[in-house]
Amino acid sequence: MQMDGLVALWDFKEPEGTDRVAYGVSNFPLCEVDGEVSRIDEGPLSGYSALFGDGAYLKLQHVNIGALNISGDSQGVTVIAWVKWQGNTGFVAGMWNEYKDGGKRQYGLFVSLPHYNGENQVCGHISRTGKPTPPFPYSIDYSASKQEVPVNKWACVAMTYDGQWIKSYLNGVFEAREPELIAHTAEFDADCKGLVQSKNPYYFPDGIGDNGSDFTVGAVLLEHGMGNLFCGQIGGVAIFDRALSDQEIEFISN
Repeated sequence: MQMDGLVALWDFKEPEGTDRVAYGVSNFPLCEVDGEVSRIDEGPLSGYSALFGDGAYLKLQHVNIGALNISGDSQGVTVIAWVKWQGNTGFVAGMWNEYKDGGKRQYGLFVSLPHYNGENQVCGHISRTGKPTPPFPYSIDYSASKQEVPVNKWACVAMTYDGQWIKSYLNGVFEAREPELIAHTAEFDADCKGLVQSKNPYYFPDGIGDNGSDFTVGAVLLEHGMGNLFCGQIGGVAIFDRALSDQEIEFISN
């Protein structure tokens, strides 16, 4: 199967203390920040993986972002990662800055966003403005898989966006969710009933903003500093500049 649109694939074979480089249209060297990201002799792609959880993360500054700066009214994007997750909210990879200049959110893959019905699930975030979703204090615009991500077990997590719909996948499988009451929205609703939405797929026709974030793996910038720290191993991350089909996601996951 031909996989057009690949921008970058990191397999994290490099040892700690060195940049992690990608295959694709450029090598996109990810540098370590706030400490070393240890290399573990286990992983589904290269036989190695990067271990996160002590505060260290990987970053490519926006000035060097190149083709990873995926944006536009009808622009698609796919983020796929192989993870061995240990629990708690964790950012996997993408361009997602929740604080600087009011927010520079763009696209990002998370595991477990409980505030708006994404606890323990694969969550794919897209933003047009870079800022929180009015009238809420955070961005609500993410898909969340119906399946829960297993703890301490290798899994393939993925998100796609085609300019209209955000979709989340676990181990190559998309499962739709029925419309449901979204937590923490009733207090913002005039009738105090709250929003009822489907989280998978999640309808978001606004497009992806060109908002100026760095590309990070394992953490994002919050008001109090770097947060949403991923806890566990990441054995690979792939970025495509289009929305892959269900069949393509299944093929890659397997």
